[in-house]
Amino acid sequence: MPLPPGPKTPALLQMAHWILNPFSLMDRYAQAYGDCFTVRVAQNMKPMVFLSHPQDLQLLLTQDEAKLFDTPGELNDLFEPFLGPQSVIALSGDRHRRMRQLMMPPFHGERMRSYGHLIQEITETVMQAWPLDRTFPLRESMQLISMRVILSAVFGLAEGPRYQQLETLLGNLLNNMSNPISVSLLYFPVLRQDWGSLSPWGRFVRQRQAINDLIYAEIAERRSHPDANRSDILSLLMSARDEAGNPMTDAELRDELMTLLLAGHETTATALTWALYWIHQNPPVRTQLLQELREFASNPDPSDLFRLPYLNAVCCETLRIYPVGMLTFPRVVRSPVTFMGQTVDPGTVVIGSIYLAHRRPERYPQPNQFDPDRFLNEQFSPFEYLPFGGGNRRCVGMAFAQFEMKVVLGTILRQCELAIAETPPVKPQRRGLTAGPTLIRMQVQA
Repeated sequence: MPLPPGPKTPALLQMAHWILNPFSLMDRYAQAYGDCFTVRVAQNMKPMVFLSHPQDLQLLLTQDEAKLFDTPGELNDLFEPFLGPQSVIALSGDRHRRMRQLMMPPFHGERMRSYGHLIQEITETVMQAWPLDRTFPLRESMQLISMRVILSAVFGLAEGPRYQQLETLLGNLLNNMSNPISVSLLYFPVLRQDWGSLSPWGRFVRQRQAINDLIYAEIAERRSHPDANRSDILSLLMSARDEAGNPMTDAELRDELMTLLLAGHETTATALTWALYWIHQNPPVRTQLLQELREFASNPDPSDLFRLPYLNAVCCETLRIYPVGMLTFPRVVRSPVTFMGQTVDPGTVVIGSIYLAHRRPERYPQPNQFDPDRFLNEQFSPFEYLPFGGGNRRCVGMAFAQFEMKVVLGTILRQCELAIAETPPVKPQRRGLTAGPTLIRMQVQA
């Protein structure tokens, strides 16, 4: 059975286009071939079928367990250099289900919301360093907030040498891997050559080893001095037990911590950067949001921000218009399946385009326009709006990310008046394995 239609350009050119401008590639191919098309952007160069129609996404994301599709972790080996082989992203089958069950409890209910005051304090500390007489790059501040939340709430670290070392090393690692040249190292394993600390891959390997040493030292210290009163996510993961009564190994803990870092740092920082840009780029949105926040209690509990409807709508629209995670995790067809009238054979790799699903004009009129009212007036199915993916691969930290985003935005907007400085036109661009805005500079208003 032939694959759905797709471009005839050489695979290497498609790969280069994907690395340099993934949004442009998806827009162009969807316009040319419709809701179901075939491209070559995978590491192993196998064809990959992109889907974006809600009916197709519902089939893709709800039939994992019905055995129409497999979700093999090895298809996510693009992440392995960062996360390691024990990451929940890299696991399949029973091992994947076990790890998700171990990781889910810390990210729900009161346990998660207990971090609200911590997130607020970190945000206020970063805000205090903003200059009053000059502009500053917005993303750097959002990265700093996100990193400190990860180190405090997830790693459970307070100020000290290990905290400072990890903050520096992790920040450098992620920034060094954010440009297209470094991304190419992930898509082309043959380029991963260690030619010393000045070479891109050599630098990455050394930074990763230094981070590993610090993480394993922290785990060893926790194991030798257990403290039942600790509430950070690392402590909760260390105390978790699977159905057989087994805890996570040190290697599993390391890989899951790196997974939470990668999934929770760069992505949240990017979403916050976009949100503040859109809020200040659209005065009516900012006015309505500030009015809602003013009507809020004068000294509210941060967890109450979670329930504000317009703040929620602003966050939802931010994650719609340029989703940080552009794609669902890939699946492999087990039995012949039909998408948009085209039958796909077993063994075919299929993937959902979150970006294209979020820009369907019949559900999102004027999809290029930032309009939070969509989420006040409409209810969208999980196959029309899915910024955190779906099915058995949906992001474990979804609730935490949404909560952090609302607390940070609410704290900044209630306490500080910002304005966008004169900057070049803001566009989405590749940042490592995700995508984010080009440079945005802001200024504190006196």
